[in-house]
Amino acid sequence: MSFLRRRKVTDSSKSQNSDSNAGKEDDKKKQYKSPKRESYSSKKWSCWDSCCWFIGLICSMWWFLLFLYNAMPASIPQYVTEAITGPLPDPPGVKLRKEGLTVNHPVVFVPGIVTGGLELWEGHHCADGLFRKRLWGGSFGELYKRPLCWAEHMSLDNETGLDPPGIRVRPVSGLVAADYFAAGYFVWAVLIANLAQIGYEEKTMYMAAYDWRLSFQNTEVRDQTLSRIKSNIELMVATNGGKKVVVIPHSMGVLYFLHFMKWVEAPVPMGGGGGSDWCAKHIKAVMNIGAPFLGVPKSVSGLFSIEARDIAIARAFAPGFLDKDVFGLQTFQHLMRMTRTWDSTMSMIPKGGDTIWGGLDWSPEGGSFNCSAKKLKNNGTRTGHNANSNLGNMKSVNYGRIISFGKDVAEAHSSKIERVDFRDVMKGGKLANSSNCDIWTEYHEMGNGAIKAVADYKVYTAGSILDLLHFVAPKLMARGGAHFSYGIADNLDDPKYEHYKYWSNPLETKLPSAPDMEIYSMYGVGIPTERAYVYKLTTATDCYIPFQIDTSAEGGSEGSCLKGGVFSVDGDETVPVLSAGFMCAKGWRGKTRFNPSGIRTYIREYNHAPPSNLLEGRGTQSGAHVDIMGNFALIEDIIRVAAGATGQDLGGDRVYSDIFKWSERINLQL
Repeated sequence: MSFLRRRKVTDSSKSQNSDSNAGKEDDKKKQYKSPKRESYSSKKWSCWDSCCWFIGLICSMWWFLLFLYNAMPASIPQYVTEAITGPLPDPPGVKLRKEGLTVNHPVVFVPGIVTGGLELWEGHHCADGLFRKRLWGGSFGELYKRPLCWAEHMSLDNETGLDPPGIRVRPVSGLVAADYFAAGYFVWAVLIANLAQIGYEEKTMYMAAYDWRLSFQNTEVRDQTLSRIKSNIELMVATNGGKKVVVIPHSMGVLYFLHFMKWVEAPVPMGGGGGSDWCAKHIKAVMNIGAPFLGVPKSVSGLFSIEARDIAIARAFAPGFLDKDVFGLQTFQHLMRMTRTWDSTMSMIPKGGDTIWGGLDWSPEGGSFNCSAKKLKNNGTRTGHNANSNLGNMKSVNYGRIISFGKDVAEAHSSKIERVDFRDVMKGGKLANSSNCDIWTEYHEMGNGAIKAVADYKVYTAGSILDLLHFVAPKLMARGGAHFSYGIADNLDDPKYEHYKYWSNPLETKLPSAPDMEIYSMYGVGIPTERAYVYKLTTATDCYIPFQIDTSAEGGSEGSCLKGGVFSVDGDETVPVLSAGFMCAKGWRGKTRFNPSGIRTYIREYNHAPPSNLLEGRGTQSGAHVDIMGNFALIEDIIRVAAGATGQDLGGDRVYSDIFKWSERINLQL
């Protein structure tokens, strides 16, 4: 109970994260060998090692502070907090136990991208001593101790999307796989602890851990993960009196479970052979948290230039430091080369094209969001309205232009924009001075003419983003095209949609025939969330990534949605409301061609309230993409459904945003 009150940090995976005394080879004498690609040269890495040592020093100081915190008597932090904020409310588990709620339906957690731990089972010589040690999650000790070796082992094969020769990195199993991402940073831990308060334990909770780097179907090909999820759910239902499971996916785990629900119905060998009634027999509800149902624009900037808002700002503070070869760092190039082997990232490219996301001169949101940062407020207050107040002086934003080269292009009418089509430009003629690049990327194979043509096309909507990515990252998109699709189905009865590449796109597949099942979309609102970007072309005569977010592009007013080259809209800081809410607001609402059995859908929004002081940690009313996992209102909703409640018992929809209005602006055949 004291853990629940204070969110006391514990390192639940301490045994897996102990640092090894072995493997102290000199990284500066080694090479990073990416399968079937050019090898990394390790010259000039002394400064990188120094940088990583500095990161390690900061982490060590953080762990020391955590040690002091945990060494204090349990009552002291709570006493100090309550002296400042007043008595803390009961956590949801304690509150609902007092109401008489007890364990009922088994629960299944499906983690998202990044948050699940990965451990080493086989590696190259540089990884000696790391057998079954975490390479991802936990302490991240090997990142700053052996950076080249770590990047080598975290990469997948750039042609198959599976293991490189001689390397096996596998997901950590059990609840510890994703309870904490790192020491002091909870993911599922708070929800698990609250469920335990009403009687849940490991036999009634299951963490469906998987290797989040792989494409969804490849998790079955390599690890039989989908088969294991199917078997575990069947076992939980059988050993709990036939009670159906409540599934709780988060972030990319939402798309992964969409894929699973089609896989489990499909006949073998492509599917699990469970039949068309498997979901109806085994699943009570799917409670999706922070769901990127229709993708996220953030994934586009990540694939295009390995950037997001925060990284772009860091670049602006230290221009060239992280990507020039002055110090041998080239951090962005290393990250791009590694992450472009992670096929799962392509599952979050925006789906539905211009129909969903808007075109050159329109977008569903219509620019009606006040992007001023929310002020800190007392966590005891709740607002029953959306965050879009005082909009009279707000300048309309066309979010349909996901990438614009120049602020003037982002704001001009399409008739005034002169564009040159890049798709017919011949690539080749490698960049000048690129022969000495330590880290080769696909940009170095394009040539200056092709790079300039990308910028000359001026503006890209969701409909042309795919052409852009195919042009700048053909190897990545060739693999992605075999596993994911981003369109809208004309005829869902067409046999082609039986292929697994369509299963994670809700616009190209049907929900299961399970009329008694419920689907929830649970997400935060009230936080400016990345929706579109202003880019600039950088000097492409060196080992650069030639495109960068133009951080000098500003909207010019306090409430402007253009800050640092990024246009923001309402969301949870990662997923825009449009992506998280549209399917439950319209696409699946009632009986539609995407939901032929009429599964009931509910939207549960959580209006973001930052913590009122530092002692509250990440807050109990946060709507942020990961911090929402500690939101008391969300946890209470989940516990009530797990204990037997329905969506109607919760009060149906709870909406603060304009999702229903925005959904009506989308002309989608239902």
